[in-house]
Amino acid sequence: MPNARVLRDIKARNIVKANEVLRRAYLYVARNETLSPQVRHQAQLQLNTFGKYTRPTTVKNRCTESGRGRGIISEFALCRYQFRLKALKLELPGVRKASW
Repeated sequence: MPNARVLRDIKARNIVKANEVLRRAYLYVARNETLSPQVRHQAQLQLNTFGKYTRPTTVKNRCTESGRGRGIISEFALCRYQFRLKALKLELPGVRKASW
């Protein structure tokens, strides 16, 4: 069972994905200096109405096993300790412990 941090991160990722196109459109209009200031201001006001989890900066890479937020190997979405444990058990495809 994932912990609360992981569930919050999953929720944030889903909400960001759902609102990404509309949010980028408003950002483009708000930053386009060839448009009139009134239109840009309206786009900025619409951006302010979006919720907290619609911003891409709220998404943080977390370990899917432990919920740890540091030392994440993004290709596997695991922290370094969980990555090591799974690699030793041969649970990760194409990953073996190096020995020389």
